[in-house]
Amino acid sequence: MVFPGFTSERISAGKVAIHVRRGGDGPPLLLLHGYPQTHVTWHRVAPELARHFTVVCTDLRGYGDSDKPPGGGDHRIYSKRALALDQVEVMRRLGFDRFAVGGHDRGARVALRLALDHPDAVSHLALLDIVPTRTIYDTIDQRHATTVWRYFFLIQPHDLPERLIGGDPQGYLRWTLDEWCGTPGALDGAATAEYERCFDHATIHASCEDYRAGATIDLTHDRADASRTLACPTLALWSRGGIGSAYDVPGIWRARAEQFTGGALDCGHFIPEERPRETVQALRSLLAT
Repeated sequence: MVFPGFTSERISAGKVAIHVRRGGDGPPLLLLHGYPQTHVTWHRVAPELARHFTVVCTDLRGYGDSDKPPGGGDHRIYSKRALALDQVEVMRRLGFDRFAVGGHDRGARVALRLALDHPDAVSHLALLDIVPTRTIYDTIDQRHATTVWRYFFLIQPHDLPERLIGGDPQGYLRWTLDEWCGTPGALDGAATAEYERCFDHATIHASCEDYRAGATIDLTHDRADASRTLACPTLALWSRGGIGSAYDVPGIWRARAEQFTGGALDCGHFIPEERPRETVQALRSLLAT
């Protein structure tokens, strides 16, 4: 997948190595992807932002070409706290002690935890198409459970979901991408091929551990921080017909962020790929504050 002018490398973040793609010049901006994708989800956004910023796109621990250690136990090694620390270490090794961070889906949960655990490191925060994990598990009814079924399927004990997904991993991946994409033709063929390449047995297990952590240790951390607010300028973008139809997204984030901007977009879940121009504009506006 082409990121013009970007370099690619693996950077040690303690016990794991993280795959990094970097380009541009200017203030640092870290972009984090979601499930079941890789950093490639930013392929339409990152080159435009690199005109004004040093853009760093990484594969989260357990995804893409980053290390995928086996999970288990209390799922701590796939907690958002652990994944956020990976990203802090990567940015420090690149020479950035303070930076903006934007995340989509699982990456947004990592970005939120990063801003809570390392507030001095985060200048600006962008959260794409999420509400807090705690909100999801605390407000479940049949309608919500049908919408966010993966929050209950992927958390089942090892290795039930791994076996079921592993029976037809490419079919499962394509079905997931098709189900969540609300804009026909928005998912580039080369990007989809990259997601398929990386969706191997280790990623399937790691992503299940990611969700298992979300339902256990992450909830413990989130509930402990329920009253904390985000001091940095915070942007939220969300799909109008997706989580926007199920939750009061602006109300939720206004209650958490001291400086909030954002709005709904007419698209499906994959905002950076379905609405790249609007994503770039919103991020540039955020970073101008």
